[in-house]
Amino acid sequence: MSARGGAVKNIFVKLIVNAGQAAPTPPVGPALGSKGVKAIDFCKEFNARTASYAPGVPIPVALTIKPDRSFQFELKSPPTGYLLFKAAGIEKGAAEVGPGKPFAGEISLKHVYEIAKIKKSDERHKDLALEGIVKSVISTAKSMGINVVI
Repeated sequence: MSARGGAVKNIFVKLIVNAGQAAPTPPVGPALGSKGVKAIDFCKEFNARTASYAPGVPIPVALTIKPDRSFQFELKSPPTGYLLFKAAGIEKGAAEVGPGKPFAGEISLKHVYEIAKIKKSDERHKDLALEGIVKSVISTAKSMGINVVI
């Protein structure tokens, strides 16, 4: 059937859920319930698949809901900002970023490479050169007020 003919399509939902802590409460419950998916089924599978992560690590999820209300989902690596904060041992970035402004924290190039390797495990980054991901991580660190020490 054509799109105009009323063909039923998959629904895509993006969420960020803390590892091991998915529950059928907001944001998960309403986001899935409104699409006809039993949130508790997603929560059980998500919590099982994220059991190897430290509890509370934010995990982006790309969820595909099929017309029959079955679903599948892909786990992505934690957000770059979260990984940078953890590596720098800080909770938030600098209020102002720029020359002469104090840094919120500091990380080594080794930290940057470790974060880049984590990001390379994502499906969307697997074909990118590690050097390109490293440059992106450094750029993100600078925008957050984190100094990268070489």
